[in-house]
Amino acid sequence: MADPSRSRILLALLDAPGYPAQLSRRLGMTRTNVSNHLACLRGCGLVVAVPEGRQTRYEIADPHLTVGIRALMDAVVAVDEGSLCVDPDCVCCVPGARS
Repeated sequence: MADPSRSRILLALLDAPGYPAQLSRRLGMTRTNVSNHLACLRGCGLVVAVPEGRQTRYEIADPHLTVGIRALMDAVVAVDEGSLCVDPDCVCCVPGARS
């Protein structure tokens, strides 16, 4: 999930299964790159590959995972690194103080 390309692929698969060529066009990535990332996601157990004749459909491996990713997306907060934290005891915004 730390890789932006894999995150984009997972997000694209949240609503519906996808195929490498379709994901490639949708995400503006090469098909080879998408296929490599899908192999990694499959190896981690995040997606499953479903053979359909000469094509392979990819989908999120478990519905619980879909719920978890959606919950994570709902909880993500954008951080403006130029703004100071409103908590006077916080050191998250002090240069060199990140843990």
